[in-house]
Amino acid sequence: MMIRSGLSSNDSVFSYVAGIAGNIFALGLFLSPIPTFRRIVRNGSTEDFSGLPYVYGLLNCLICLWYGLPLVSPGIILVATVNFIGAIFQLIYISIFIIFADNARKAKMTWFLVAVFAVFAVIVFVSLTVFVSPYRQLFVGYLSVASLISMFASPLFIINLVVKTKSVEYMPFYLSLSTFLMSLSFFAYGMLEDDPFIYVPNGIGTVLGIVQLVLYSYYKNASKEDPREPLLESSA
Repeated sequence: MMIRSGLSSNDSVFSYVAGIAGNIFALGLFLSPIPTFRRIVRNGSTEDFSGLPYVYGLLNCLICLWYGLPLVSPGIILVATVNFIGAIFQLIYISIFIIFADNARKAKMTWFLVAVFAVFAVIVFVSLTVFVSPYRQLFVGYLSVASLISMFASPLFIINLVVKTKSVEYMPFYLSLSTFLMSLSFFAYGMLEDDPFIYVPNGIGTVLGIVQLVLYSYYKNASKEDPREPLLESSA
């Protein structure tokens, strides 16, 4: 059972600053797919880009949004705000993807979108009807951690790709920096709020961000082309 102790006034200020910083740095991540979607709109086709990262991102944002709301976890509203913004961005990207996809992929992505909202509705229903506080927070917290950790597959894949190719072509510096700064901010926020469901996954994200920045520094001279958007293109 998680019991959050009261914060001193100084800790409250630092916690608020860390949470606001995390929200700001998260915008760098949310805005990073814009060049990809400009290309999709310009060409009138999704080409070989995959919409699945945005589907996973939407579900992750919805779960973490629910965790950050006072009905589940009082006192960490900045977790809710960042994930609300993230969910809006993911929904916009998915909508654009569906508009410009071919009929088969359009149907597939629409089904995935419906499935995401269905899963989220089940989570909300179960957490409200089966669990009472503080067990509701534990239930949603474990789900949010599992969701966040599953999202680490992308940076791990990119780290492996950079090491194999000895090139940072597929790992833009500013995306890696935004990931590191956002994770570090929310790691600090979670520590100050004494919430392991926040600081554990963001601690892992901070470490992965450091690894990406170190690799970028080491391999940057090996790249012959400008970095391009890395996590958005696949055969899926």
